[in-house]
Parts: sequence; structure tokens; C-alpha cells
Amino acid sequence: MPLAYVALGANLADPTTQVRAALSALTELPQSTLQRASSLYRTAPIGIAHQPDFINAVAVLETTLSPLNLLDALFAVEASFGRRRDYHHAPRTLDLDLLLYDGLVIDSARLTLPHPRLHLRAFVLAPLLEIAPDCRIPGRGLASAWLPAVSMQAIEKLAP
Repeated sequence: MPLAYVALGANLADPTTQVRAALSALTELPQSTLQRASSLYRTAPIGIAHQPDFINAVAVLETTLSPLNLLDALFAVEASFGRRRDYHHAPRTLDLDLLLYDGLVIDSARLTLPHPRLHLRAFVLAPLLEIAPDCRIPGRGLASAWLPAVSMQAIEKLAP
């Protein structure tokens, strides 16, 4: 069954609770099974001034949903959490990003896989590598090889 990696993040409305609830919501996705989830991580917003810190995690799903159907299901979960898209990089109650889907490379108007910035974000790489230490990013190699590129980004693993 295909594996899909999903990044979760929130910085509004008790973000720790939001991310934990979103992980629970992922267990309800059709044709999908939550296999693993990372610890939670606190990170400062990147490129955004005057916003609260984010709480982030990464989950891996086994799914028979197509990548676009999975993306639609993730958007539906975001909407159920009150996600608004007022402007680019706006604060959010929940952000779900499809990072990787079974090694596929997709470049369409609705979906780019692998996620185009996953290798440049500590808040994605650290939790991803926690649950998939040998993860490969199509076209970029081992995810772990990108850790030096994000070493200056502040990230804190939260206690369970």
C-alpha cells in the first residue's frame, strides 16, 4: 500500500491541542491508516514577523487514496479545524501539507510532490527523520543530507 507523509502545523487556538487533534482526525481518513506520528516540535515562524510559534509534527499514512484525493481529504480536515487562507503565510489553526507520496514526482497546478520546500525546513525535516530516518526525497537524495542546510533554524522537540 502506498505511503504518504503529511506535515502538520498550527500556531493559533492552542496549537499543541490542534496538532494532537489533527493527528486523531487523520485516523478517520477514508482508505487510510495512520502508521506513525512524530513527536511535536516548537518552531519560530519562518519569514513571518509578529506571529506565535508553531507546533509541528509529521505523520505517515498507508493509503489507497490517489495523491489528489488525499490532498482533498487533508483540505477537508483543515476546513473542519477552521483553517482560513486570508493571505500567504497567515497564522493558522491547522496546516496539513502532503510532503511525499510513495516516491512519486508530480508537478501540477494543484499539487507538487515532493513538497517543494520540505528539504529547506527544519520543522519538516526533524519530525520526518524521527519517523523515517532513511527517507529519500525524490530528486534530492537522503532527507538527512539536508539537515546542515537548516541547522540555523530554531527547533525544539517537546516532551511527550
